[in-house]
This record gives sequence, structure tokens and C-alpha cells, in this order.
Amino acid sequence: MNTKYLTKASLIAAIYIVLVLIQMLPVPFINLTFGPIQLRVAEGLALLPLVESAAVPGIFIGCLLANLLLAPYSGFGLVDILGGSLVTLVAAYITSKMKNKITGMIPPVVLNGLIVSIWVSYFTKVPYFVTVLGIGGGELLSVAIFGSIILSVYDKATNLKEY
Repeated sequence: MNTKYLTKASLIAAIYIVLVLIQMLPVPFINLTFGPIQLRVAEGLALLPLVESAAVPGIFIGCLLANLLLAPYSGFGLVDILGGSLVTLVAAYITSKMKNKITGMIPPVVLNGLIVSIWVSYFTKVPYFVTVLGIGGGELLSVAIFGSIILSVYDKATNLKEY
């Protein structure tokens, strides 16, 4: 790993954390960051591994630190801190192997929807299937909308010519 790679991964992690923290500011939307219905704006970064290898560790570390910092608000404890972060890592790695944006959306949506819903459903007493729809649907919206914007911005930023 070189300095440029580590810098990119660190910046992506920081952006993830900042996006989660910003989303936590308006109190009514706290339940969209953690819970049976999730719409994390930061999960739009889940498409970055398609075009940037440093996004795989960056998103993982960002998710890990965000979950750790906000553990008192989630109520899911260590299982969410470690489990949710590992699901994000696996999803990011699989996404990095996908061919395009459409197939790249599948790993974060399916893995978060099916796996994270296990403990969220257990702790919130919301039926598993409802939780899968809430988390998977929110992940799909986040990845499709915010992820597309992030990929567009990344493409423009990396295509700038230096003078």
C-alpha cells in the first residue's frame, strides 16, 4: 500500500463518518440511521469500490467508526459495531468485483437487507421480513440515488486536468 492509497481510504472513511454524523443532527431522522427502517446517506459510498479500490477499506473503517461512535444511539451494541461493519466490508469487496453500477448495487442491498436485519429485528421486535424490507429498501434508495451522485462526482473529480 502506498501513501496515495492510504490517503484515499482515510478520506473515504472520514466522509462516511461525517455523512452519518450529519444525518444524526436533525433529531427526527435519527431512526433512519439505525433501526428497522434505515436510509443512511453514507451508504451511497457503497458503489465507490466499482471505481476505487481504496474504497473497500475506507468504507469498512468509516462504518466501523460511525457504528462505534454512535453505539449509544443504536442500542444494538457490539453485534452492530462488528457485525454491521463486517457486512459492509464483504459487500464492498464483492462490489469491487462487479462489472457495472447495476450489479454493483446488489451486494450492499442484499447483504445489509438479509444479514443486518437479523439482529435489528431481534432487538427491535419488528418481524424479520419487515426489517429486511426496511433495511434493504433504504439501502437500495441510498445506493441508487446517493451512490449515483457520488459516482458522478468522483468521475468528474478524477477527470480534472492538472495545469
